[in-house]
Amino acid sequence: MLSTMSIDWKVLGRPGEDNALHLKIDTGQSIHPLLVDCGEKVLDSLRIGEIQAIEHLCFSHLHMDHVCGFDTFFRHNYNRPEFPVSVWGPEKTIELLHHRFRSFVWNLHHEQPGDWVVHEICEGLDLTPQDIESARFATKEAFAVRKDQPSRPIAGGVALKTKAFSMKTICLPHHTTRSIGYRFQEDPKQNVDPDALRHCGLQPGPWLQALIDETLPDTHLLSVVGKEISLEELRKTLLVESPGSSLAYLTDFRVEPGTSDWSQLVTWLEGTETLVCESQYRSGDHLLARKNGHMTTDLVGRLSREAQVENLTLIHLSRRYREDEWQEMRDEVRKEFPRASFPPAWTIAS
Repeated sequence: MLSTMSIDWKVLGRPGEDNALHLKIDTGQSIHPLLVDCGEKVLDSLRIGEIQAIEHLCFSHLHMDHVCGFDTFFRHNYNRPEFPVSVWGPEKTIELLHHRFRSFVWNLHHEQPGDWVVHEICEGLDLTPQDIESARFATKEAFAVRKDQPSRPIAGGVALKTKAFSMKTICLPHHTTRSIGYRFQEDPKQNVDPDALRHCGLQPGPWLQALIDETLPDTHLLSVVGKEISLEELRKTLLVESPGSSLAYLTDFRVEPGTSDWSQLVTWLEGTETLVCESQYRSGDHLLARKNGHMTTDLVGRLSREAQVENLTLIHLSRRYREDEWQEMRDEVRKEFPRASFPPAWTIAS
């Protein structure tokens, strides 16, 4: 079957250190790179060109271990000419990034390109975000002027909708603050039905790419087995629609089973293909985890099981534990959810 989209992702950073998520959403016509969180050294494994290609930088929250790599991101993108840099985060993101922008001496900025749009997700009555506040900053103004944009409500939890994907957000409790969870969902895929292809007596080949090429109108004629057939007819006959891929990222949060917050998060995650989630504390350290606003291994596994996600990747491991204990922590998660693993690049023994 021919698919028009895919989500390619990798966890940045080493076990026990700051972690982030780099993902690329490929429509077949264009690639959309995103970064979730930006802690210390997480960008070391990316080429400069990859850093400069990131369209959206999404912060879960603004604690140091999730933002202290921002200077590297800013250095490579402060005067990016091709398209604006879009940043997302919880409340106070605009204020705190404005201070960061202004914490440097600017003297060669007047003719520089560079446009930054910072968005903050504002809380509602429960975990559901209420609206988005945004502000623009220009490099040529040395980021001095904050240009507030009209706020807009978040409909159905969707903070961002593009032609390629949607980004849903949820506001999760983390000790005395909030952490934003992100869920990326591709638009439905257009796939070639192999049974329909055989029924029509057609052979697969490069010509099938024309069916999913959005730049070609339905009236375009395609030469197939010696006949001129419109794309409209071929698309109706050969293409079937299926749900796009989905990926969610949750870190630094605490929800309790049996509460309305738990039920809401389970519903929000339902059907997610890949969940990338913190695994900060062992199941026996519930009191410490609750005190610091984190999940434990057993709760992460239970959440994944109840939400019926397909796969779970564990990140954000605490250095209070040894590497052999990290393995035991993964096994604790697997008691609740067997399809749990560490990122493939991590060298923790399986």
